[in-house]
Amino acid sequence: MNEIREIPLSTGPGARGLGLSAIAVAGAAVLLGLSVRALHHGDPRGVRVGLWAGTAVLVASAASALRGLSRIAPGEALVVQRFGAYVGTIRSPGFWWVNPWSTRRLLSTKVRAHETTSLKVNDIDGIPIEVAMMTTWRVGDTAQALFVVDDYAAFLKGQCDMALRQIAALHRYEPAGQGPPSLSTGATEVAEELRGDVARRVEQAGLEILECQLIRIAYAPEIAHAMLRRQQAAAVVAARQLIVDGAVGMVELALDRLQREHVVDLDEERKATMVSNLLVVLCGDHSAQPMVNAGSLYL
Repeated sequence: MNEIREIPLSTGPGARGLGLSAIAVAGAAVLLGLSVRALHHGDPRGVRVGLWAGTAVLVASAASALRGLSRIAPGEALVVQRFGAYVGTIRSPGFWWVNPWSTRRLLSTKVRAHETTSLKVNDIDGIPIEVAMMTTWRVGDTAQALFVVDDYAAFLKGQCDMALRQIAALHRYEPAGQGPPSLSTGATEVAEELRGDVARRVEQAGLEILECQLIRIAYAPEIAHAMLRRQQAAAVVAARQLIVDGAVGMVELALDRLQREHVVDLDEERKATMVSNLLVVLCGDHSAQPMVNAGSLYL
């Protein structure tokens, strides 16, 4: 079976159809006048029948010529069939005249957007999440869109849902070591995977996928609270680590400077005490309460 592909259709301007219709109407008017005159003069019946038949033929021709007129706006395409067979597609905007006995269907070729509903899927670690995406698309091949699938818009919707489920299941929600980009931080890479997968799925329907973007990524409601607590705990640990690293550096700098400039001589025990006190001050959640030592350094 031959694969259906869009074929450009060459046709005449609409002015041609209007001209033929005008000529037919003028001829019908002349024949109608002659038939009325023949009736008044009592011409033979055969003459009158012939004039009436000619008038009817010209009126039918005018109506047929008008029926072939078609208007195509920018962003539209006219698909033409003759006796069920696909003839071709007209994409040029304007006023055109096609075979009046053909079947015509007007399709929009404008860019459109489809937003999926929030789908609940499991990521690569089995964690339930909710995802949704926006797909920007348009009809690329009008013949395939009409004759290969029953409803190309519904077909696109189903394929977007399937692609989103499969791609989301191949990624983690959050980054963790080596592996594919995560859904939360690798949105650009994931979006390109989605675009390629959806484009492959709807190619047979003549649809062109321009862009796919994730518009919702969230944990499923039943685990959202637990995952939020985990994220908060991870953030606290990371902040503490940063604070400790900075505090150790400051203590090291202080001890090195005191020793280098001979501000005060400290034995190992006093150094340990000083380090402990500085770390408490620098790493504590609350401001330290100063204590003034009015006696000896060693008391």
